[in-house]
Amino acid sequence: MAGNSRRQGAVRKPGTKKGAVVGSGGQRRKALEGKGPTPKAEMRPGHPAQRRAAAKAKAKEARANKTEGPELIAGRNPVVEALRADVPATALYVALNVDADDRVTEAVRIAADRGISILEIPREELDRKTNRAVHQGLGLQVPPFEYAHPDDLMRIARESGDPPLLVALDGVTDPRNLGAVIRSAAAFGAHGVLLPGRRSAGMTAVAWRTSAGTAAKLPVAVATNLTRQLKAWASDGLMIAGLDADGSVDIDSLDLATDPLVIVLGSEGRGLSRLVRETCDATVSIPMAAGVESLNASVAAGVLLAEVARRRRLAGRV
Repeated sequence: MAGNSRRQGAVRKPGTKKGAVVGSGGQRRKALEGKGPTPKAEMRPGHPAQRRAAAKAKAKEARANKTEGPELIAGRNPVVEALRADVPATALYVALNVDADDRVTEAVRIAADRGISILEIPREELDRKTNRAVHQGLGLQVPPFEYAHPDDLMRIARESGDPPLLVALDGVTDPRNLGAVIRSAAAFGAHGVLLPGRRSAGMTAVAWRTSAGTAAKLPVAVATNLTRQLKAWASDGLMIAGLDADGSVDIDSLDLATDPLVIVLGSEGRGLSRLVRETCDATVSIPMAAGVESLNASVAAGVLLAEVARRRRLAGRV
């Protein structure tokens, strides 16, 4: 037999016996390492708590990325307009030896009345602060905008006592349009404005100025995923109406106006995205004269919001 043979290679060498042998007890190179204590639910991949925590972190990051730091409104007319509109500001920069006119005088007076710091700096430094914009010797520093959470918009709407009216923007990238939409939303009784976390204008100095200060009074929130947020609001009982040139109904037939409603506005060029359009309960068009292709996004928003406000007023009188 092989185990008893005297031939070379036929004898099992000592220490190679099969079966159980004396081991190291896991104390040497091949020792096993324990996994340690069970991690918290928020730290376990795939756990619902971990997914919720990740979604909150993304939403916070999206809100933070909208505005990275203070911005400067440059130019005499823009600065005076922003101060008149009570746009929040932290400092008014005035170039040394500036040629003062009525606008400079008014800007300094309003800033002093509101307790805003007035700082005289060399023109070269103001050039740098405004990224070489045409500042005409004046610059107004506005703080980073504080975005709300989408849940805050719903809470505010519910607490108002009126049917919720929210405005969502789908890819509006011009801050002037954003500011104008916020101004219209505030004027016609909306409870808040929702922005997507990506491919959207943020509350920059330009948007602040165009909103005429109403952004300080109307909450603006950021959603990590716009479609998902719209579906969540739909589950809460809100109807979703998207503004579209080829809408399923025109503005004269918008019976949803008196219901809890979210109005969705598309981008300046391509309109509503496919997923957002599929989420809408109805798409609304605005009849126009022949030869006119479309309205500016902010103008169209004002027209639709005015019609919703009119229908709600009439419904309240019944």
